[in-house]
Amino acid sequence: MLDHTGTVKAAKLALRDQLLAGRRRIGLLELGERARASADHLLDLPEVRRAATVAAYVSVGHEPGTGPLLDRLHDRGVRVLLPLLQPDGDLDWAPYAGSGDLRSARRGLLEPGTAALGPDAVAGADVVLVPGLAVGRDGTRMGRGGGSYDRALARVPAGTLRCVLLHRGELLDAVPAEPHDLSVDAVVTDEGVVRLPLAAGGA
Repeated sequence: MLDHTGTVKAAKLALRDQLLAGRRRIGLLELGERARASADHLLDLPEVRRAATVAAYVSVGHEPGTGPLLDRLHDRGVRVLLPLLQPDGDLDWAPYAGSGDLRSARRGLLEPGTAALGPDAVAGADVVLVPGLAVGRDGTRMGRGGGSYDRALARVPAGTLRCVLLHRGELLDAVPAEPHDLSVDAVVTDEGVVRLPLAAGGA
């Protein structure tokens, strides 16, 4: 019989498999269309419009696309910080200098070639955009299980907008949660932005 921790971990694994299978069914053309729509919604947010620095990431595979968003922020003169995955799983950060500066890194990720600023650089961002596989309506984020973004989010000051990019259908009533799982303030999909937390029967 599994203890509570084991039960939660098993539930996470099952949900991750289900969500990743769903993402693989999204075609490349639709991924691009959704990425552009999500960028439109994010760039309309008051916090993003007035941000001097935004922490984000380079999407890979069938993740909700960030390419259009990164380029539009960069073109506006916003300082964009991107993560550098460290051997211990923690995240350092470096400025985005355009798509031509990105290079292959650990685990198939793309990272900037600019100088690293240190793990605490994320604390200076006005908005923090993070990946996830699902978010519960109470704001609990479920990632891929590495813990990198839980460590990064722990460095973000209270009051900073923390937003997860998801595909439609990945904002759930609830997700399996462990004590180290940190919450976020909003979710964006190609359909719009949802502020969190929400009551189970809310909009």
